[in-house]
Amino acid sequence: MSDKYEALLAEHMDFIEKQHLFFVATAGADGFVNVSPKGMDSLRILDPRRLLWLNLTGSGNESAAHALETGRMTLMFCSFDRQPLILRVYGRADVIHPRQEGWDGLIRGFPDYLGALQIFDLRVDLVQTSCGYAVPYYEFKGERETLTKWAEKRGRQGIERYWLEKNRFSLDGRATGISEDG
Repeated sequence: MSDKYEALLAEHMDFIEKQHLFFVATAGADGFVNVSPKGMDSLRILDPRRLLWLNLTGSGNESAAHALETGRMTLMFCSFDRQPLILRVYGRADVIHPRQEGWDGLIRGFPDYLGALQIFDLRVDLVQTSCGYAVPYYEFKGERETLTKWAEKRGRQGIERYWLEKNRFSLDGRATGISEDG
């Protein structure tokens, strides 16, 4: 009930572009495994072997710490309507922060989110599809505006202070690279 591919096919890219929700999974060499739901307009397919994911400010920053340590990342997309399907993209991700070279060129492809924390540049190693027969039906009702309003209320300086307080280290104490010392 599953198929494997070396890269994304056209039908995979079309499926991904229609999804309002995806999941990101990362892990360090040891410690906690992280799985996070993601939404908003935060994913770009550059080609069949490369995706960009814009991480927005949140309560943690596990994905960055794990990607810096191991590079391993999996993105998972599920169909909640029509034809059941689960699509996983396995690969290695580089982390690019706003202060780093390459940020300006990559961020241009995304909306101007005040809380843009980092971009993950994922190189695809494997694509796997599976049936998704047990995934329930859900209806998309719209994007939440909560994160955008939260960021606007704090302003750019408030967001950057938040990063230093909440996003510098993972749950396991690993540095996330959001600042020069963490």
